Amino acid sequence: MSKANDFVPLRIVRASISNRHTEATDSTGQWLDSQIQAKGHLLAHHEICGNDFYELRAKVSAWIGDSQVDVILTHGGTGFAQGNCTQAAIEPLLAQTIPGFGELFRQLSFQQIGSSALQSQAFAGLVNDKVLFAIPGSLSAAELAWTQLISPQLDARQGPCNFVAHIQKGVCNG
Repeated sequence: MSKANDFVPLRIVRASISNRHTEATDSTGQWLDSQIQAKGHLLAHHEICGNDFYELRAKVSAWIGDSQVDVILTHGGTGFAQGNCTQAAIEPLLAQTIPGFGELFRQLSFQQIGSSALQSQAFAGLVNDKVLFAIPGSLSAAELAWTQLISPQLDARQGPCNFVAHIQKGVCNG
C-alpha cells in the first residue's frame, strides 16, 4: 500500500464502443489515451469494440479477469440511441456499483447541455479489485468525466479517499 502522498501508476484499458469509428476517426479515444499517459498511468490496451452486447460483455469479462489490468474505461454506447448496449452488457458484471458517479456526471453535464443530460447512462463500479467507468462517447463528455471525476479518483494523493485504495484492496480512510 502506498503512502497518501505517493502517486501510483495504474494499468488502464480504454475501449471505444462504436460501430462507426476507426482508430483514425476516434478523436475521443485519442484524447483519453493522451490524458491517461499524461497523468502517468500506463495505457495497457486500447481498442474499438462494436456496439454488440455479447462481444462487449466477453471483452469486458476478459479484462475483469486480467491481473494486469487495474482500470477499465469505456466510452460510447451509453445513451438512449437504438442499438446502444453498454449499460445492459456491462453493469451486471459489476460486484458493486458506484451510484454517485452517474449522478454526479449527469449533474455536471446538466450545466453544459441542460436536460439532455437525462439521457446519459454513464455508470461506474468495482469488480475484482478493479474500477470500471462507462462514459458517453462525445469528446466534451469524456473531457468532463476525465478531468472532473475519473482522473482525480485515480490519483492516490486525492483525499480524503480515492479508488486507488480499492484497487489495492485497501479501504478509504475518511
